[in-house]
Order: sequence, then structure tokens, then C-alpha cells
Amino acid sequence: LLPALSAVPKVLEPFESDTDTAFGLNSELLNRLNRGTTLVEYSSPNIAKKFHAGHLRSTIIGNFIANLKQALGNEVIRMNYLGDWGMQFGLLGAGFTQFGSYSKLRDNPLQHLFEVSGLIILSFRQRVYVQVNREAEHNDDLRHKARDFFRKLEEGDTEAMSLWQCFRDITVEEYQHVYKRLGVHFDVYSGESLHQKQAQEVIEKLQSRGLLKTTEKGTGVVDLSISGDMSNVCTVLRSDGTTLYITRDIAAAIDRKDRYKFTEMIYVTDKSQANHFQQLFQILSALGHPWAESCRHVPFGLVKGMKTRTGEVVFLEDVLDEARTRMLHNMNQSKTTKELEDPEDTAEKVGLSALIVQDFKGPLQSDYSFDWDRILQAQGDTGVFLQYTHARLCRFLDYIYIYITFFSIVITTKLNYDEVLCQSSQDLQPKHLVNFLLKLCHLTASAHRELPVKGSPVEVAQARRLLFKGSCSVLANGMKLLGITPVQKM
Repeated sequence: LLPALSAVPKVLEPFESDTDTAFGLNSELLNRLNRGTTLVEYSSPNIAKKFHAGHLRSTIIGNFIANLKQALGNEVIRMNYLGDWGMQFGLLGAGFTQFGSYSKLRDNPLQHLFEVSGLIILSFRQRVYVQVNREAEHNDDLRHKARDFFRKLEEGDTEAMSLWQCFRDITVEEYQHVYKRLGVHFDVYSGESLHQKQAQEVIEKLQSRGLLKTTEKGTGVVDLSISGDMSNVCTVLRSDGTTLYITRDIAAAIDRKDRYKFTEMIYVTDKSQANHFQQLFQILSALGHPWAESCRHVPFGLVKGMKTRTGEVVFLEDVLDEARTRMLHNMNQSKTTKELEDPEDTAEKVGLSALIVQDFKGPLQSDYSFDWDRILQAQGDTGVFLQYTHARLCRFLDYIYIYITFFSIVITTKLNYDEVLCQSSQDLQPKHLVNFLLKLCHLTASAHRELPVKGSPVEVAQARRLLFKGSCSVLANGMKLLGITPVQKM
């Protein structure tokens, strides 16, 4: 006990000022890490659709990685690579021309585009896209119109491009409202559409290097098999001469290297795209780009059973609204809302914390089952518990309570903070930081429950207050890296 007490003043010196946000980041361990420019591509929804709940994981995981890399001294470029090109826009353009309404587009942009595109059809409501597809099944004219509209897009037709640009601008503006709720921002909104011409240049480079092969069906492929027997090929060109998603990805990667001079580039998508990125990196290497080795795919698993009270979740805003509503109900039940200036805002932040921690506790590649009751529990390893502990520590800073037996434990936990950040920076897994913060919360809770001490001498009381402030700061800083906004009261 005495050695721990004598070590307290030195350990807690960083917390004597109010600028303690860099605690643990200037350690010798972290100073050995390579620093440079990190480009993180994440979220990346398709335009002309409402933000689907399935994009939540990519968004919050990518945000964590960007936060972590920036905190460790890297220059970070946060990129949202929109799905804003492809044959589906031919159908959307033709469908809007036939069934769309500019007045509805002004009143409720994405909802109307959702109705027109109809990529998700709710069982209780008929969507315009049903009409489009039924028409297309038996209407060669509509199919021709869809192909014709996309051809016009590729040729840069003014009218077609104007409608497409309208769809894109509306989507980005609507998405920014959702990102604001998530506490997420982007430096660049990019997209497939920006790399059409460059994709053709990629084809020419593949041809000049003898890497492009033509199949019997007329498609262009790159042979990635070790033995050169065409057992593992990647299609980069359709038989009609148009490029594919991976062709545009190759072009985008080359353009980003030229434009941003990144040291590393990280793609955050679901694990079903693992083969896509493996082929992407192989082709980049075959084209003579050694920096392909600095490109990395961070895959994640699926979320099962995410529902609201009204049924299956479709849109991310449904999930955020549900989290806020349920959390506000729990807070009302515990009668804590009277102390809060804005209970709904607190419920929003705590509800989002619950979603993030639930997602980050295990390996990212693992699928997991979603359970509202479990993730919103105030006790246990939840985001609610993190927020509750932070709010409690903030409140304790006005009092003189401390738990001497836990001095050495808590101090040791805080001193391991840099090791946890180092581990997360290497494998890009947030679970290390989540589990570290939960451990710190459990230690604090155990200390408060078992060993409260009052009436300490002034010097001891000051040291103890700094210990609480230090624990509070580490918890807050770690939560911010995870993409969580700490609350002062709840």
C-alpha cells in the first residue's frame, strides 16, 4: 500500500492541469510506431437509397480506426466512397422518368428515391419499383430505356448527368444528418463515378503488360493463379466493353496514391468482400505498384436479429431512434431524467454508446446476435455501464471518496493504456480498448461498493481526487476514440 501511495503524485502529474487528453499517447512504446498519412475508406453506402442499418458497422468501425490513427500522430484522410455508378442507375433514371415526381423529390427526397429504386420493399406498402420491375419483365421498351439512360450517363449527356447529380447531391445532404447523429464526419466524399475514364486507362495498362486475357464469352480477365492455368481469374471487363466495380477500384487506388501520397490505405467492409480486396491488391502489385502491400482490408461479420418494436429494421435512423426511445424509457424508470437539462440528448448519446460497445466487444469478423435488452443494461459489459461510470466519476470529483486498496490496481490499469492502444493500432480491433475500459469501470464500481473512505488529510484527499480525475480522463479519452460522446450526467 505505501509504495502505491508514494507513487501516486508522480503517476497523477499529467492530470493536475485540465489538458489531460494526451495521457498515454506520448509513451516510449507509442513513439516507436511508424507515423504517416493514413487513408481510411468506410461507410460507403449507395446513393439514391436511405441509409440502411447494414452500413452501421462499416461506419463506426472506420470511425474508430480513423480516430485511433489520428490520436497516434498520423495524418488521417476519412473517405466515404459512394456507390454512385453502374447499370442500376439506368433503371433508376428510366423509372424516375416514368414514375417519379419532382414535387415528391423536393418534399421527401430519399423516401421518394427509395420508392422509385425500390431496392428494399416493405411488405405492407407497394413501391414504385415494383411497377418498374413488373413493367421491365414484360416491357422490352423499358429495358431499352434503362440501358439507354446509362449509356447517356457514360457519354456525359447533359440531361442524364443533371438528374444523376441531383440524386447524388440529395443523398449526400441527407446522409450528413445521419452522420451527425453518429458523431462521424468525412474529409472526402468520393465515388465510383469519378474513376470512369481512369478505369479505361487501367484496362490499357493491363493490356500493355500482357495481363489481360479474353475468355470465350468475350469478357476481359486477369489470371491470378499461381501456376497460370486460369484457375483463379478476376473479371475486369464485360463483353460489351464496359468496366466493373473492381476495375474502378483499381483506378481509384492508383488515383488516391497519386493524389494523397498515403503511407497506408485501409478499407472497412463486410467479410463477404474479402476475395474482392485480395484480388484488388494482387492486381495492383502485378501492375507494378509496390505500395499495394500497404493496403489493408478490415473485414467484419453480420449482425443478426436487429429489429425494432414494429418489426424488421430497414433504415439506420430506425435503429438510432429505437435506441434513444428505449434508453429514455429506462432513464424515466430509474427517475434520473429530472437532473438532466436535455434527457433526450443524453438518451441519444447513451443509446449510441450501447450500440457501439455491443459491436466492438468481440472480434470484428464474428457475426453476433442483436439483443436490445442485453445491450441497454446498466450493469455488465455494456456501453451504458461505461457512460454510467464516467458520469459517476464526474460527480465524485466534487467529493472526497477514494478506495485505497484499489490504488495500485487502478494506477496499473491506467498505465497499461498505451499498450492497449498499441495493440489496437496493430490489428485494428477495438475490442482491446473496449475491454480495457470495461475493466477500469468494474474496478471503480468494486472500489466504491467495498471501501469508501471519508475525512482524509488534505494532501491525501488531493491525491485521491487526482486519481479519480485521471480515471475519468482515461475513460473519456478512450470512449472518444471509440466514437462515443461521454455524458456528464445520466
